[in-house]
Amino acid sequence: MSGYSSYYSSSYPMTSSEIATVGTAIAGIMLFVSLIALVIGIIQIIAMWKIFTKAGEKGWKSIIPIYNFVILFKISGLSPWLILVYLAAIIPFIGWIAPIAITALLSYKLAISFGKDGGWAVGLYFLPSIFYMILGFGKSEYVGPNGEQSVFETNTSTEDTENK
Repeated sequence: MSGYSSYYSSSYPMTSSEIATVGTAIAGIMLFVSLIALVIGIIQIIAMWKIFTKAGEKGWKSIIPIYNFVILFKISGLSPWLILVYLAAIIPFIGWIAPIAITALLSYKLAISFGKDGGWAVGLYFLPSIFYMILGFGKSEYVGPNGEQSVFETNTSTEDTENK
């Protein structure tokens, strides 16, 4: 039994240089992950700016917390008051269902507003960073809430056909 206990004993303490090496490695990993998150965050902000601009809103509205959700709900054709449903998350056990449902609805309505289908809604829900970038930087155009063209776009398209 003495061989077993000596194998797992903590008689080998780490030296201060080993502790410093482990600490430096952990700090380096944390710095790397933080830089990656910062780059993705900046690209995400730029993508949201482009989405807002495509929808006819001012791009700066995308960088103001909470207000950007109000505008995103407006672009999607949802009531901005639904943001208050996110407060239901503080209710134990059942509160997490409401934000999940509202996010799914927002993803679907946003996809429809840009002329995309349900597959895009799934992508916007599960991989929002990637799909917001594709939506913002891609060729998609805003067709209006619920996939309806706005009156302005309809009038300009009929004027263009009449002029030809």
